[in-house]
Amino acid sequence: MEMTPERAGELCQKIKSELSKVIVGQEIVIDELIVSLFSKGHCLLIGVPGLAKTLLVKSLSEVLGVSFNRVQFTPDLMPADIIGAELVSDQGGKLVFEYQQGPIFTNLLLADEINRTPPKTQAALLEAMQERRVTSSGKTRELPNPFLVVATQNPIEQEGTYPLPEAQLDRFMFSLNVGYPSIEEEREIVKQTTVNQSVQLEPVITLEEIIGIQQLVRDLPVSDHVINYAVDLSAATRPNTDKSVDATKNYIDWGAGPRASQYLILGAKAKSLLAGRLTPETEDVRSVASAVLQHRIVVNYKATGQGLTAIDVTKMLIEQVREETYA
Repeated sequence: MEMTPERAGELCQKIKSELSKVIVGQEIVIDELIVSLFSKGHCLLIGVPGLAKTLLVKSLSEVLGVSFNRVQFTPDLMPADIIGAELVSDQGGKLVFEYQQGPIFTNLLLADEINRTPPKTQAALLEAMQERRVTSSGKTRELPNPFLVVATQNPIEQEGTYPLPEAQLDRFMFSLNVGYPSIEEEREIVKQTTVNQSVQLEPVITLEEIIGIQQLVRDLPVSDHVINYAVDLSAATRPNTDKSVDATKNYIDWGAGPRASQYLILGAKAKSLLAGRLTPETEDVRSVASAVLQHRIVVNYKATGQGLTAIDVTKMLIEQVREETYA
């Protein structure tokens, strides 16, 4: 069956409906995860322990019907533990090197507590996330299609952690903050998880349909004024340019690069498609802007002194970049 916008929207609703059987609330996070998947992007989930980040990603893999691996990042984790290595094996009395695939060879990889492993191991993900392939012992191996990395990070515990470098952060399409549930949602969570019953999730989409939607997202046309708005929004994060706004001049040391503009458009296209629209508008760009930009800016001492986070500054910036210029 040829993939159409109507079919894509229908499948998206099926995914969310099936996930709701085990995930209470977190609608925004779920929406953005689905958008990143169909945009061929990767996600960083930031939230305190106990907010079902791991359960969400594992449940998503079951609903998508894709292969899934989880890697617990620890200080002693080595690159070969992720991408694999050549091991010596005995084949008919002859010792030969045989490549043993690492857990990265999967459709959906959960990098749990990614900031607990040293930079050398974090860097092992760089080529895979960008090129969707790995190189080991001089040989390049393609990763499965589709391929999505979802990493988790604890925002409150700093001891024994290794902050992700900017080059690694830039590989993530979205940085998503997983918040506490509402009181009503927490009551429902307690009701569901303190009884002796389990819910079996069923796949509602095929690999071919996932790939079809990803291709359809790339094929969607985008008007010039939407592209101009996305590019200028990214440029506005950079100090000392003619596009910078008050939030930039006052609170930002370093801004986002061109990859941010690309992800703003891809995210807007996916949002538009899943809403049943054939071309994105600037409102679609704004709806993904915070998740795209907040981990790509570095705030200065003035922002820190006033208790402003990168999230706060990003919201200010989005409000200050005017759309009327591009109409």
